[in-house]
Amino acid sequence: MVETDLLVIGAGMAGLTAAARAAQDGRRVVVVEVGDDVGGSARFAGYAWTAPSREVMDEVNPRGDVGLRHALVDRFADAVAWIRSVGVDAQDAVPVLGFGSGHQFDTNQYVDLCRRIVVETGGEVRLRTATSRLLTDGGRVVGAEVAGADGPEEIRASWTLLATGGFQGDPALLAEKVHPRAGEMQLRSNPRSTGAGYRLATAVGAATGAEDAGFYGHLVPSGVRFADPADFVDLSLYYSEHALLFNLDNQRFTDETLGDHLTTIALLEQPESRGLLICDARVHREWIVASYVEGAVAVDKYALASRRGGRVGLAETLDELDYLPEEWGYDGTAIRAAIEEFNRAAAGSEPLTPGRAKDATPMTEGPWYVVECVPAVTFPFHGIRIDEQARVLDATGTPIPGLLCAGSDTGGLYHRAYAGGLASALVFGLSAATTVSS
Repeated sequence: MVETDLLVIGAGMAGLTAAARAAQDGRRVVVVEVGDDVGGSARFAGYAWTAPSREVMDEVNPRGDVGLRHALVDRFADAVAWIRSVGVDAQDAVPVLGFGSGHQFDTNQYVDLCRRIVVETGGEVRLRTATSRLLTDGGRVVGAEVAGADGPEEIRASWTLLATGGFQGDPALLAEKVHPRAGEMQLRSNPRSTGAGYRLATAVGAATGAEDAGFYGHLVPSGVRFADPADFVDLSLYYSEHALLFNLDNQRFTDETLGDHLTTIALLEQPESRGLLICDARVHREWIVASYVEGAVAVDKYALASRRGGRVGLAETLDELDYLPEEWGYDGTAIRAAIEEFNRAAAGSEPLTPGRAKDATPMTEGPWYVVECVPAVTFPFHGIRIDEQARVLDATGTPIPGLLCAGSDTGGLYHRAYAGGLASALVFGLSAATTVSS
């Protein structure tokens, strides 16, 4: 049996942040990770960002937990300072998603440095180690039973942090907690995040967030499989915010301009969870071939989808949309008429239904670019309820003694809205470490 101050289950951004900070504070730390390496989905990311103020966060995420969303905004600057304090260059702030602000940094360097801090201060980082159950004593969580190469073992801890990265890697749990078709989505993150933290927490009475909270993800070309983690970004059709999206009923069904990440949630709930994304030459020129975030590499999303065998088409005139392949399942004539009606309404300042809050410019400059798209998931917003100190809550809202949670295992922060994943992992990972050291 091992005894420690903090047991961290999961060695991603949230878990390693908490572990390194607690280790620097003089706490004995043990980290267990089911995978072959540390880092998790953080290995595929590059920006820590969130809303710049409480007011902006309240506007874009009105149904998220008030305490959590305000804590994220209030503590973000300290999280960026922490990144820099361990020797990683967090670059100057750049705009993100039109309302946020964030910093590019080397996430691979960061997680590796956090691991080094834990080990060099006398802690442990155990790979290929699964957690079977939490240990309790008189209502308090006092560690966990884990199993690595040497078999089962108990690790006793004053505090246990769940940071296993969510349950996006479990199709059945996605279908149960997000949407019946959610398990069919491609996964644009760590496949080892299969709900271990969620199951461990609920087994000891943890409360969970709303099941209609949605998920974070992006639209990707249909029929194109991810071949490499670089595809998570390269195949994401961020420009959908400036395009028109039609479902199999040949209708627009959401305000696309509110964000590709929100349109992705909406498309999952449409017939067969697929749709046609159409834009004109102006959008292609200004958005498809441009960088989504300042400093990011620009990729021609349409050309890439075409090369990879996606359902794409190019209409030199709107009339050519009438000849969409029948096997795709759409009525090209109806879609062409809908675009013409959109252009008339937009040019005449008539109300659009659905609305276009941020880009109601008519699409009249040929050619028109067509890509069939489907939703892909990064992580769900449903998860374990916590307070601002990263303490896990029970059904009455009371903290479960000894149990913490941070990162994508948590629920309640976002509800059909999104303002940064790495930021949340950093902020609440640091909050967990502060709780441990208090």
